[in-house]
Amino acid sequence: MHDAARNILVNCEINGKAMSLEAHPMARLLDVLREQAGLTGTKEGCGEGECGACSIEMDGALVNSCLIPALQADGAKIRTIEGVAGAAELSAVQQAFLTHGGAQCGICTPGMVLAASNLLARNSHPTENEIREALAGNLCRCTGYTKIFQSVLEACRAPRALP
Repeated sequence: MHDAARNILVNCEINGKAMSLEAHPMARLLDVLREQAGLTGTKEGCGEGECGACSIEMDGALVNSCLIPALQADGAKIRTIEGVAGAAELSAVQQAFLTHGGAQCGICTPGMVLAASNLLARNSHPTENEIREALAGNLCRCTGYTKIFQSVLEACRAPRALP
């Protein structure tokens, strides 16, 4: 465990809520989110920024939380997979992943959903190539990607608000 005397307070907004977290400045944001904020939907896959399982949105940009030091999150607006769904229903992307089999074991799913949601927030009708490019930083070992891409295409057709 980190020496409390060396810890800092990280004040940020996570999923719309102001939070103050105590962490070592160089602790991985992934660990702080999981262990202190209790947001375990963000997964660790590789720990090297290669797989996308730990993807979150930070100030609107999709980032790998395993590569972000906690001190960099001070003052940031963060959205994790727990912040994607509305209070009463799943987002269009989440519903499409569920309906069309875009999720298998669940390790990559949070990162895939956030990457797709981030894309659709910028481009509500992407081409299949744009979807492939947006999800390229996320590795899946279960689905073969076809159902994931189909799920994102279906989310674009959903009548409710995106993402």
